[in-house]
Amino acid sequence: MARRAPAGLPLLAARGRALGRHRDRCVLRLGPAGGPRLRRRRRGGLADPGGLRPAGRASAPRRPDRSVAVSRALDVLPGPWLLRSTSPGLEAHAELRGSLPQLDAASLLALVEASGLRGRGGAGFPFATKLRATVSAPGRRRHVVVNLSEGEPASAKDLALTLHQPHLVLDGASLVAHALGTREVHVVTAAEHPEAQEALLAALAERRKERRDGRRRWRLHEASPRFVGGEASAVTELIDGRPNLPVTSWRPTALAGVDGKPTVLSNGETYAQLAALVLGGAPVPGTPAEPGTRLLSIAGPTGTTRVVEVAHGTPWRTVLSTTELAAPVLLGGYHGTWAPAGALEQLSVSHADLTAAGLGLGAGVVLPLAPGTCPLRATAGVTRYLARQSAGRCGPCHQGLPALATALDAFLAGGSLERVERLRSLVVGRGACAHPDGTARLVGSALAAFPDEVAAHSDGQCRALRPALTTVGVR
Repeated sequence: MARRAPAGLPLLAARGRALGRHRDRCVLRLGPAGGPRLRRRRRGGLADPGGLRPAGRASAPRRPDRSVAVSRALDVLPGPWLLRSTSPGLEAHAELRGSLPQLDAASLLALVEASGLRGRGGAGFPFATKLRATVSAPGRRRHVVVNLSEGEPASAKDLALTLHQPHLVLDGASLVAHALGTREVHVVTAAEHPEAQEALLAALAERRKERRDGRRRWRLHEASPRFVGGEASAVTELIDGRPNLPVTSWRPTALAGVDGKPTVLSNGETYAQLAALVLGGAPVPGTPAEPGTRLLSIAGPTGTTRVVEVAHGTPWRTVLSTTELAAPVLLGGYHGTWAPAGALEQLSVSHADLTAAGLGLGAGVVLPLAPGTCPLRATAGVTRYLARQSAGRCGPCHQGLPALATALDAFLAGGSLERVERLRSLVVGRGACAHPDGTARLVGSALAAFPDEVAAHSDGQCRALRPALTTVGVR
């Protein structure tokens, strides 16, 4: 559904969901009529001027889908750059990082471009490109959004930063806000993690007391506990007071985000990386081609997710155990790509290295399979979960993904692979957001990475000793 109705015509909401299999459905009404209507557009509730009250919550929050459950018991290890300290207090942060400088847009852009900083979300988009687009956009008003919602169930890096280094994240957002000339910053957390919002409220109280942000206003929002709730357009919809669901975006968020204005929207790790670059205090780790670090969320066999900070260029054999390296590994989370057993042994934690191998880190999620687990059955379990996470706003997502999940299950039971391939190709590039594309990429990656398993299932057999994923958390 478009962000605004064409020609200003109000689309009235008294209708049911579209029905599949060509059954009759309610006709849309484009003029005044009896019955419920959409409310006048409004912004989400705002915090007080001190920025210490939650701003708004997602409309009709859902209970989390526990069919794909990844433990959030965190083991956060000290690192060389962002996690040099795991003390969350402002006093320790200021002692380690120093005072917060105020850079204009040109100075901040020059620093970001020189660093080659990429966003630490799923796309890995160059942050300088996003920042420059917002700076250069027409108009005076700008917005800054920190997206800590982490709809990806297996990701815990932004949660770890919020609990252990909240001031580094807030410093990065404050730097961008100053460069854009805006006094307001929106911060979106996950509704299922109230401890994250409590940590932010405590951090903001410290910053207000020490006047670290001047007269900056912070607005806190809670995203719904669903996979697509953290998608960029879903986040801006939430802030604008509408349901926390993706919508068709005709222009990028950098040009038309919150309230239709240019918006810098990024995740917590990206803002933390930016702050670490500006504040300095230690040599930048990494390689000349890829300076900096990555936060990895690695699912362990005991149900604990360990969050590890790794410098770019670090060999994977020093990051994962011998057992993990010898197993298939899902990189980038549930919209990611599969690395076959042993494929990471000669690779490093590097954007260039992984891209050349047809892989990607996405949001830094690393999910090794337990020994004896069938990667195709694991993929089928994740695909079923992703199909249930549909926003229900476009056909490829609402109908295509359940059909794809059903077809994949049927193939694993001895059915046709051709139908899986056909459905996978049909949903790509046709959704209102990237959810169908990411799900299709996951399925396609599994089929390409595990030809022996595909051949076995084509003959009605499974080579695995275990029927389902354990370390990844699918059950």
